Amino acid sequence: MTEKLDMGRRVRLNRDRVLRAGVSLADEGGIDSFSMRRLAQELEVVPMALYKHVSNKEELLDGMVEIIIAGIDPPEIGADWKDAVRLRVLSARHALQQHPWARRAIETRTTKTPAVLAYMDSFIAMFLAGGFSTDLTHHVMHALGGRMWGFTQELFDDPAMPTAAKQAAVPPEAQTVMLRRMAELYPNIATIAASAAHDDGSVVGHGCDDQFEFEFALDLLLDGFERLHRQGWTSRPGQRSNR
Repeated sequence: MTEKLDMGRRVRLNRDRVLRAGVSLADEGGIDSFSMRRLAQELEVVPMALYKHVSNKEELLDGMVEIIIAGIDPPEIGADWKDAVRLRVLSARHALQQHPWARRAIETRTTKTPAVLAYMDSFIAMFLAGGFSTDLTHHVMHALGGRMWGFTQELFDDPAMPTAAKQAAVPPEAQTVMLRRMAELYPNIATIAASAAHDDGSVVGHGCDDQFEFEFALDLLLDGFERLHRQGWTSRPGQRSNR
């Protein structure tokens, strides 16, 4: 039993309730303002009550990541490796989009928890079940990188390349000057940016790392993995295929 702050009532805490409350709090306010004290206030308990369930903030964040992982669909039973991997990646992307703070939490974890290791293990299993060699699977996992979790680094997310949302707050005259200056300094980036402009109703929408772009790159990777697998590719010097 854990004492509430008013001392007159009691509420039962367990690790799962603490972790889920942490996820909800991070969803509302982000990870920067997140703290054990703030979580204790949310649960209406004294801060020390939390330490019966998590030893510190890092363990709390580890557990919160576990909650997110639990929301990712398991590998599709009976699907071939390519479909299974694609569906799992897109499910991970959907799960992380519901919790914008989760990407940063995953990237900053210094310890691979059992949940994280199990998730990675399940990815390796999908490739091995598809007949991939351990050698190729090793390199495939490196190539997937953060995409395994449903995210990538956004190539053009830079203040110098204002998105439509940012542009809306900038006077049209200033936008014209900014874009002209960009074209002078970085003509090739400006060319690509101009050609990639999308209407409001476009599938791609505003920004280069949305669902369309993500799936485009994911499919390129999966097609490449498939080609190497069919070729019997190996990383051993002198035995690599050039096809």
